[in-house]
Amino acid sequence: MSSDRILYATYVESGQDLHNVCRMTESIRTFGGNYSDGPILALMPDHLPLDDRALVDKTESFGIEIRRFHTPEQARWLYYGGKPFAAAEAEKAAEGLAESLVWIDEDTVVIAEPVDFELKPGKSLAWVPVMHNRSGTLWDGPPDDFWARIYERLSVTDDMLFPMVTPADEQKIRAYFHCGLLVVRPGKGIMRRWAADFEKLYSDQVLVDMCKADTTKKVFLHQTALTGSVVHTVGRDEMVELDARYNYPIFFEKGYEANRPFDSIDDIITVRCVVSTEKMGEDWHKKLSGASDKIAWLKDRL
Repeated sequence: MSSDRILYATYVESGQDLHNVCRMTESIRTFGGNYSDGPILALMPDHLPLDDRALVDKTESFGIEIRRFHTPEQARWLYYGGKPFAAAEAEKAAEGLAESLVWIDEDTVVIAEPVDFELKPGKSLAWVPVMHNRSGTLWDGPPDDFWARIYERLSVTDDMLFPMVTPADEQKIRAYFHCGLLVVRPGKGIMRRWAADFEKLYSDQVLVDMCKADTTKKVFLHQTALTGSVVHTVGRDEMVELDARYNYPIFFEKGYEANRPFDSIDDIITVRCVVSTEKMGEDWHKKLSGASDKIAWLKDRL
C-alpha cells in the first residue's frame, strides 16, 4: 500500500500542540520511508481560539491541514473531551480517501518506517495497550464500580473482553486500548462509534459523579469509551497488536510509575515525548542509547 492511501490525523487543543504536530510531521517526512508523504490533519475544537497567524503559517508550511470540529458543551469539562469527536471527524474525512486512518497523538515522533501502519487484508484495527494501569481494571479480579458502570452503559459483556499487558508497569488488564495510537479501516466506523459511546458515558450521572470525585477518572473517561466501541465493531480476528517498537515513551520512568527504564531507541519506530525535558534532565540525550543521528535529531527538536 502506498503512503497516499494513509491519512494521519491528530487532536490538538493549543498552540504547543500545533508546534508538536509540526515536529511529528517533520519526523514522518524524514524517517517514514514508504509512509512519509501521507496527508496530515490536525483537528482542533471550534470553541478554542486560534489567532496566532505565525503559527498557522508554520503549520501550513508543513502541509498540515487544520480542521475545526464541534465538541458538545456537555463534554468540555472532561479532560480531552473533544478527542473522540475529533477522531470521528477524521474517520469521516478518511473514508473513501484512505485505506487506513492513523490516529496518532501529536507528541509522537516517527524515527523509522512504520510498516505496520499498513493494515493487512482482513485486518481492521491495529492497537497498543494503555501505557500503565492507572485507570484500567485487572484481568484476574472483578471490575471496579467505575468499569462495571461503563460495561453496563456500553453493553459490554465478559465474553467480549480479552487480556492485554501494560508496557510500563506490566499489569495484565482487561482490554483497554490506548487512544494515542490506532490504525483503523475508516469504513468500519470505530471512531464514530467511539464518539457515540463517549456521549453515553458523559451523559450518565453516576459516571459524572465518579469523575467529579476522582481526577484520574475525569482524565480518562474518554479513553474508556473506546473499549466498547472496538469490541462492538470489529472481531478479535480483525485486530492486530502493534509491538513494543511503537508508542515507545522515552524516559517514561522519570515522570510516571514504570517497572523498567525507557532509555533506548534501538529498533524503535515511533517515540512518545510525554515526559518534560526538565524531568528527563539536561543531559538526557547522553543517557539515551540508539542511532546517534536519531538522538541528535530528537535533541535539536525537544
